[in-house]
Amino acid sequence: MTRKHVLLSFASLVMPMLLPSCTDDNEDYALYQPTAIVTVCPNGDGSFVMQLDDETTLVPTNLKTSPFGNKEVRALVNYTVSELSSKTYQTHNVRVNWLDSIRTKLPVESLGELNDEKFGNDPIEIVKDWVTVAEDGYLTLRIRTVWNNVQTPHVINLVSGTNPDDPFELELRHDAQGDTDGNWGDALIAFNLNKLPRSGAESETVNLKWKSFNGDKSTSFKIKMRPINTEN
Repeated sequence: MTRKHVLLSFASLVMPMLLPSCTDDNEDYALYQPTAIVTVCPNGDGSFVMQLDDETTLVPTNLKTSPFGNKEVRALVNYTVSELSSKTYQTHNVRVNWLDSIRTKLPVESLGELNDEKFGNDPIEIVKDWVTVAEDGYLTLRIRTVWNNVQTPHVINLVSGTNPDDPFELELRHDAQGDTDGNWGDALIAFNLNKLPRSGAESETVNLKWKSFNGDKSTSFKIKMRPINTEN
C-alpha cells in the first residue's frame, strides 16, 4: 500500500474516476463527495452489483461491466438512485457518477515471533469515522500515520491466527519501511474476512489490536459475514 495510492482528502477526493455519465456541472459540490462505501461484486456474465450494507444491493444502470474486472473490492462510490427495484429484497437501481477502489486485502497468517520482522511494528492510528466499518464480511478502516517519502511504500497487514481459540482476534500491523517522519496523513484499507473460520452465529465479533502512537490499543466490531456459497 503506497501513499500515492491511498492518501485521501475527505473534503475533495483526489482525482476520482469520473465516468462519462457524470454531469459537467462542476459547481455541484455533492458530486465530488462519496455517497457510500460498497463492495463491488462482479458476476459471471461480466456485469456487477454493489453491496451497500448487509441487506441492500445497488445495481448500476449506466455501467455494464466493473471497472475493476473480475476483482471483488471495496470502493467509494457517488451514485444517484434511479429506481427502487424491490422493497422486499432491498435492491436499488442506481446511476454511478464515479467509483474509486479501496486497497482490499486478505488477512495474513501469524508467524509468531517473526511477526515484527515480517509485518512490521510501527505505530498507526485507526480513525473513528463513517468509513471505518465492519459489514458484508469486510473490515474497512480509515488509518492515520506519518508520511514523508512518497517513494517509500507503507505496508499494512491484518494478521490472523494470533489466538488459536478466536479466529476473529486480529492484529493490524504497519511496516513504514523506515519512513517514520513527516506529516500526518490518512488512508483507507479494507480486509476480506469471509474466509475466516466461523462460529455459526448470526454475527461474529472482531477483536482488533494494534500499536498506536500512544501505546497498544484494541477495539471490537460486530460483523455479519457473507453467506457461504454452497455451490463451490
